[in-house]
Amino acid sequence: MLDAIDRKIIEATQAGLPLTPEPYQTIAEKLHLTADEVMARLSAMQDSGIIRRIGAVPNHYKLGYRYNGMTVWDLPDDKIDELGQQVGQLEFVSHCYHRPRHLPDWPYNLFAMVHGKTQADVDRQIKQIADLLGGYNRGCDVLYSTKILKKTGFRSRPSNSTGS
Repeated sequence: MLDAIDRKIIEATQAGLPLTPEPYQTIAEKLHLTADEVMARLSAMQDSGIIRRIGAVPNHYKLGYRYNGMTVWDLPDDKIDELGQQVGQLEFVSHCYHRPRHLPDWPYNLFAMVHGKTQADVDRQIKQIADLLGGYNRGCDVLYSTKILKKTGFRSRPSNSTGS
């Protein structure tokens, strides 16, 4: 469970760490804490699973990865965990999820997002996934991104908000 200080640390970092030479010190000064306390609390929240990770989130469009496809696959349910783990470990797959089917219209149960600098890159990646899945692949499709509508992580409501 979050206490008031943890909540303030989350609020201070949810849009990203400050772009300063000492970001934890910047946060600490804002919250009247020490940098060691901020880091210890973030570490504890990570250990408890409240925070999954602390890391850079690159803008793949600015890095030249303009071709993005959400691949969807129809796999046998008794193989989904094993095959999903293998697909999720491919270096070009950024997101990989097991999702429920919605029959009869949507037979797909594995989603894997791929990124490439060219359409040919994405096509090669999709073929690599298809080759990995082999005879277990009962069908697939690709939903290509055409624009970014929103790209942010989870945002909590400020702790002093009344909610109205």
